[in-house]
Amino acid sequence: MLDLDISEFFDEDGPLATALPGYKPRPAQVELSQAIGQAIQDRATLVAEAGTGIGKTWAYLVPAFIQGGKVLISTGTRTLQDQLFARDLPRVRAALAAPVTAALLKGRGNYVCHYHLDRLQGDERALKSRSEIQQLRQIQVFAGISKTGDRSDLAQVPEDADIWQRVTSTRENCLGQECPRIRDCFVVKARRQAQEADVVVVNHALFMADLVLREEGVTDLLPEADTVIFDEAHQLPDTATRFLGSSVSTHQLMDFGRALEVAGLAYAREAAKWSDVSRHLETAARELRLVCAPLDKMPGRKATFDAIPNADEFDEALKGLREAVDSAAQALAAVSEKHPDLMAAARSGAEISARLKRWATPGRAGAEQADEGWGRDDQAPEPAVQSALGDGLPTPAAILAGAAAAEQWSGPAVRWVEHGQHHVRLHSAPLSVAQAFSKYRKPGQAWIMTSATLSVNGEFTHFTSQLGLDKARTGKWESPFNYPEQALLFVPRGLPEPQSPQYLERFVQTLMPLLEASPGGTLVLCTTLRAVDKVANLLADQFDDAGHEWPLLKQGDGTRRDLLDRFCKLQHPVLVGSASFWEGIDLPGDVLTLVAIDKLPFAPPDDPVIEARLRACRAQGGNPFSEYQLPEAAISLKQGAGRLIRTESDWGVLMVGDGRLVEKPYGKRLWRGLPPFARTRELEEVLAFYRRKGEGGEG
Repeated sequence: MLDLDISEFFDEDGPLATALPGYKPRPAQVELSQAIGQAIQDRATLVAEAGTGIGKTWAYLVPAFIQGGKVLISTGTRTLQDQLFARDLPRVRAALAAPVTAALLKGRGNYVCHYHLDRLQGDERALKSRSEIQQLRQIQVFAGISKTGDRSDLAQVPEDADIWQRVTSTRENCLGQECPRIRDCFVVKARRQAQEADVVVVNHALFMADLVLREEGVTDLLPEADTVIFDEAHQLPDTATRFLGSSVSTHQLMDFGRALEVAGLAYAREAAKWSDVSRHLETAARELRLVCAPLDKMPGRKATFDAIPNADEFDEALKGLREAVDSAAQALAAVSEKHPDLMAAARSGAEISARLKRWATPGRAGAEQADEGWGRDDQAPEPAVQSALGDGLPTPAAILAGAAAAEQWSGPAVRWVEHGQHHVRLHSAPLSVAQAFSKYRKPGQAWIMTSATLSVNGEFTHFTSQLGLDKARTGKWESPFNYPEQALLFVPRGLPEPQSPQYLERFVQTLMPLLEASPGGTLVLCTTLRAVDKVANLLADQFDDAGHEWPLLKQGDGTRRDLLDRFCKLQHPVLVGSASFWEGIDLPGDVLTLVAIDKLPFAPPDDPVIEARLRACRAQGGNPFSEYQLPEAAISLKQGAGRLIRTESDWGVLMVGDGRLVEKPYGKRLWRGLPPFARTRELEEVLAFYRRKGEGGEG
C-alpha cells in the first residue's frame, strides 16, 4: 500500500496533476474516492451515484490501486472495458507509479479458437462468400501474430461478421484439455493472466456468466478477489435477469441436429442411426414452429406460458421435442468418451434438455403455480465439478445432471414463447434476481457500485432492492457542471397525447425549428424501434420539403460504432436511435447540441418479464406504477438526458416531446431527477438560447 492519504493523490501538486496534463482537482471526485477507499477498507458494499464530469473512473482506480488487494473491475460493455484497460488504467497507474499488474478478460466468444479455425480452413464449403474467404485469411494471419487473439484487435473483420461464430468456441463445443491446440489457446492464456494479475478488467456479462457457472460447480472462470468494482452498475439488474434466465431457439436445435449427425457419423458410426436421430430432432423442432403460428396475431408475436392460444397442441409439440432431444442427448452420452467432438455435442444436448425441462415443469395442470418458480430436483445428482479454468469435461453420466443443476434458481419465474420470421424461441427468466445476486458476494469482499444513474429523487431503494443489497451504504455526488447556464430543457406545448396517431408527426414538426437553429449534430432518442423508422421517414420528408441536405442516420443502417463514427465526421448530422443509443455515448463539444426524446421511456407493457413483475407487485398489495414503472422510467430518462452535456464546455437543448413530464402529477418525480437544466415550454426562448450561445454569449 502506498503511504499517502487518498486526497493527497488529487491535490493540485499531487501525482495525478503532475502526470496528467490539464488535470484539475474536483472536490466531489476526492470525496467519492475517499468513500470508496473507506468501503474497501471496511469490506463493505457502497452504491455511489456520481454525476457526469466528476471523474468516477479515477475516483475508484486510485483506492483500488493503493488498498484494494486483488481487484475485479466490471464494466457495462466490452467497448468501455477496452477503453478502461487501454487508456484510463495505464494513465492512473503511471501517475501513481503503482506497482500493480493488470489483465483484460472477456467471454470466450471474443477469442479466436485455433481448433475451430483449423477446422474451417479444411472445409472450404463452409465459407459462404468471397468476402468470407478474405476474412478467413485475415483471421488466419491475425491468429499467427496476435498475443491475445481478441477479435476487437482485428478491425478489418467487422465484430458482427458471421464468420466469428465459426472461428471462436462456445462452452458447449470447447474441447477443453482434450483439444490438440490447448497449448496455444488464447482463452487459457487470458484466464491464466487474470489469475496472476492484481487488477482484472471484465464486463457485467462475464461476471454474470461466472455467477451461473459457480452454481454448477465451475469455480475458475473469474479469479477470487478482495474488491469488486461495478462501473455502469445501473445495467446490472437487466444483465442478471438475462443470465439467470435461459432460452432455446429452433435455430439452436437445428444446429445441434447437424452437429450430432456429423460427429456421430465420423466417430461412432455403428452406435446409432445418427441421420435418423438428427432428422427426428429437426422434425420435432419444425412441428413446434408450426403450432406456434397463431402467435403471429398476438402483440409482439409472443405469449406467456399461460396465454398460449392453442395450449394443448403446443404442449404436445413440446413433449415431442423434449423426447427427441433427450433421446439424442442419451445416445451421445453413451459414446461421448470416444472423441471430443462427441463430448461437445453431448454437452450441447444436455444444456438444451435442461432448458426445455424448465418449460415443461410445472405443467399446464399447475397453471396457477406456473409463475411460482421451481427449485432444484432433490433427486438429481450433484453437478459435475469441472477442472481448472472451467474447461475440463464432465463424465458422460454427469453431463445432464450438471447442466440441469445450472439451469435452476429458486423463486418466482416467468416463461414465454416468441415467434420470429424464421424461428421460435422459448424464454424463461426470474422475476427477481435479488437472492441469487446478493448471495454471490463473498464474506469479507468489498463491493463498489457506481454510475451516474442509480437513484430516483435521491433514493436508492429501487436499485438496491432489485439486487438484494439491503445493507449497502449509499451516496450521491453531484456533477460539477453549470447546467442552468449550459443547457435548456424544452417541453413544447400543444402536442397531442403520446398515444395519438398524429403524435410523432407533430413531434417532428415541432423539432424542425430546433434543427434549423442548432449549429451542431442532433440525437433523436425514440422509445421503440417502430418509432425510429417512423420518425426517420418523417424527418426525411421534412428535409425534402424544406430543401435541407442534412445527413440523416438511422439505427439499423450500420453498427452502433459505425453510425457514431460517421456522426462525428459529418456536418449537422441527425441520428435517430432507440434503446442502445440512450446510454454509453460520448459526443462532446459542438458535435452534439440537441437531444430530442420522443416519449417518456416507460417499459413496453407487452414485455413478459415486466408484465409478470407488475402482476407480482400488485398481488403483494403494491403499486406497480409508482414502485416499478416510474423509477425505471426515471433512470432511463436520466440516461438519455445525460447524452447532452459531457464536458464543462458542452452546451445545448434537451427537447422532451411528451407533455406528461410537466402536466401529470408524477412528472415532477421524473424531471426532478434530471440535471438542473434551465426549463421552458416556449419555442422562442429556445431559439433565443441558440442565438445567444451561437454568438458566444452566456445563457
